[in-house]
Amino acid sequence: MTVTIGRRELLAALGGAAAAWPLAARAQQPDRVRRIGILTYLASDDADAQSRNAAFLRGLQELGWAVGRNVRIDYRWGLGNADFYRRQAADLVSLAPDVILTNGTSTIGPVLQTTRTIPIVFVNVTDPVAGGFVESLARPGGNATGFASAEWGMSGKWLELLKQIAPHVKHAAVIRNPRVASGSGQYGAIQAVAPFLGMETSAIDARDAGEIERGIAALVSSSNAGLIVTANGATLVHRDLIIALAARFRLPAVYWQRVFATSGGLISYGDDATDQYRQAARYVGRTAGHPRIQSQTEKGRRAP
Repeated sequence: MTVTIGRRELLAALGGAAAAWPLAARAQQPDRVRRIGILTYLASDDADAQSRNAAFLRGLQELGWAVGRNVRIDYRWGLGNADFYRRQAADLVSLAPDVILTNGTSTIGPVLQTTRTIPIVFVNVTDPVAGGFVESLARPGGNATGFASAEWGMSGKWLELLKQIAPHVKHAAVIRNPRVASGSGQYGAIQAVAPFLGMETSAIDARDAGEIERGIAALVSSSNAGLIVTANGATLVHRDLIIALAARFRLPAVYWQRVFATSGGLISYGDDATDQYRQAARYVGRTAGHPRIQSQTEKGRRAP
């Protein structure tokens, strides 16, 4: 089962969380091939990564972009540590792209550390304000803007859903990434709600596969435990392992994104990550300066 929040509903929940574009579009140069850099924490052969990328390309095509004709895309894939992403970011910046698209908290930070001039569009970032990536949702400032994937209230909803689908559960083990601010923030929101539902919580860190496996295996002795898998790149990368362990140990689990449910997980509640990529195409196109997009942008400014 999956519960997906549409873009309109998520923006309402976030109080207008898709931050307004902070930069003026670049000057039109119709005869020049634009260059887009993409940095993601997913592997190039990851099915979900390919689905997201396909949505982004469709969004570009709908706006008049054609790879090989008026745009070139440079990809950098793969899960790694902060040093890995800094190297990837530096590599992309050295290519002088017109705009860089990043996926998740682990990639946007290193790119911002590398450049404060090249426009950056981010997708699937939890709380970009707390992460220091934008100044505010309404006025992001700087050279970054994009789409938030969750807000803290959703964390409490995950716990509520777990209690609804498995009323016997008294202990929620929360898989989070302690290396990012959103990991602690989401866990804190769950802890705040737990007493009202008569539940206890504990954290399972998701720095690597071994840590996840040991944390879930430790729950075997408990007959009233369940899982909450919070929004972060590490849980997405290791989704097959987490789903398999939850099934092996018969643990009810609530996941933060639809791909977990379609991959065999019990239930998910969250935004439509693939649609964020399609929507990001307009943001990317606006700053890269495609004439058709520029024209549509001007029309949009006159709209009420």
